[in-house]
Amino acid sequence: MEPLIILSGPTAVGKTELSLSLAEAIGGEIISADSMQVYRGMDIGTAKIPFEQRRGIPHHLIDIRNPEEPWDVSQFTTEAKQAVSEIRSNGRIPIVVGGTGFYIQALIKDIAFDEEPREDGYRAMLEATDTEALVSMLRAADPKSAESIPAGNRKRMIRAIEYEHYHGEPISALNERQSELLSPYNYLYFALTMNREKLYKRIDERVDAMITEGLPSEVKRLLDEGAQADYVSMQGLGYRQILPYLRGECTLEDASARIKLETRHFAKRQMTWLRREKDVLFFDKDELSEDEILRKMISLTEEKGIIQTL
Repeated sequence: MEPLIILSGPTAVGKTELSLSLAEAIGGEIISADSMQVYRGMDIGTAKIPFEQRRGIPHHLIDIRNPEEPWDVSQFTTEAKQAVSEIRSNGRIPIVVGGTGFYIQALIKDIAFDEEPREDGYRAMLEATDTEALVSMLRAADPKSAESIPAGNRKRMIRAIEYEHYHGEPISALNERQSELLSPYNYLYFALTMNREKLYKRIDERVDAMITEGLPSEVKRLLDEGAQADYVSMQGLGYRQILPYLRGECTLEDASARIKLETRHFAKRQMTWLRREKDVLFFDKDELSEDEILRKMISLTEEKGIIQTL
């Protein structure tokens, strides 16, 4: 089986820096499992690592779509598998880094998705439904999915409601069955954690930095270039909350506070997902230093036979 390393954890926990150190140590290349960093020109709000800070380590699935183009779990798995093959052909180790647990599960379990809508108008009806109503429909159809799917992710909400409508079971039940599938990879699934209050402080500091670095200007530029508020890309954290500010409907302080609040909720959902996944090896950053975590990760890759498969 092909070797694969996953490094996940909630937003702002510090995945990026550790992923670079791990890639340097074991001869790895990084595959982004972030659903927003695929978009060109969306840099500040996605906390995208600048090219000059990547230490010469190749990064895959970053800046590969324009904001108007679709991106979903099916496309991710297809392109991530291609990236794995490319990295292995270069004799290096693929390291999947990101907090989109749904994407990671689909890749390591090699799950196939049928995204074709049925021709009875049901999906069109859902797409025409406002977000608040969709949230209510999802809670009624699949309470578990309602907990894990962000309210701004209309595409995932619609897919979950549609699945329950056609199959008579919640998509969360399907996800549980799929989590039992055997993986085609010889993988290790690492996740970082830290004290919640400390994490929330880091989130607040990150949002403040994004505002200072020019997030409102980034969103305005995207709109000036033709981006629409209803694009999937523009529904991402940090972007949809800035839109009301640019329309004069709230202050920048209000928009910033909303980003912080919704990012904390997102981080909580990320941890809930990770705790439900099997085979995840957690490293608490309150108990271990970055160097200690890195050494343990390297040791485990050796024990697993991942490095030796080079």
